[in-house]
Amino acid sequence: MRLRLPEERPTEPPTGFKIAHPMLSQDGTRAGFTGVSLGGPLPYGVLADASCVYGLRHRAPSRRCDCGFHCVHDRTTAEALLCTAEHRSAVLLEVTVLGRYIRFERGFRCARQRVRTATVGPCACGTVAAVLTDAGWGRPGWRALTASCVGCLRGRTAVSLAGFARLAGEGLRVVAGKGILVAGVADELGVPELTAEAALLQARLDWFQAQLARLGERGPGAAGQG
Repeated sequence: MRLRLPEERPTEPPTGFKIAHPMLSQDGTRAGFTGVSLGGPLPYGVLADASCVYGLRHRAPSRRCDCGFHCVHDRTTAEALLCTAEHRSAVLLEVTVLGRYIRFERGFRCARQRVRTATVGPCACGTVAAVLTDAGWGRPGWRALTASCVGCLRGRTAVSLAGFARLAGEGLRVVAGKGILVAGVADELGVPELTAEAALLQARLDWFQAQLARLGERGPGAAGQG
């Protein structure tokens, strides 16, 4: 006798949370994501259908396989995964669970998903992210991206958060998350620490002023030299 899983017929598609790495196509015309575990080698779009990562011909998700898009019920659980060293550059995704799905204690495994919101963490320097820039690794035909502020770009290929959302399409929202501040640390800063922070801010202001001056010298209609 085969046991059947109870069927659910929700009035609205369930919501789940997961983490993934933002990706930009080699020609810079498409944006998507790639997973951090089983489906990592296969980038996917905002609206995507799952297939078996082992190449089997059954429909995903299958009870006897690990295939399908994975996500968890709780946002906090997904955010906790971003604390590990290998996932620090990933982003937090809020997804809509579509099609057939299997419910587990902590989440879902589904046949189809739509990424609604991607929350980008802070730059490595701690500043709120302004762009997504080349992370230095990727998949065939795709470059992985990581959060960065303008001051840390250093000439690397980059796309703004709004630009990434536009390339990804399907109504994706990309938002910058706040930097993490340990409770009580700000109150314990002394004169040396505050002086260092002021020097850092001044250095960034000097950089912005230099860029504005350079653009002013070229003029608004100046053409680049070949």
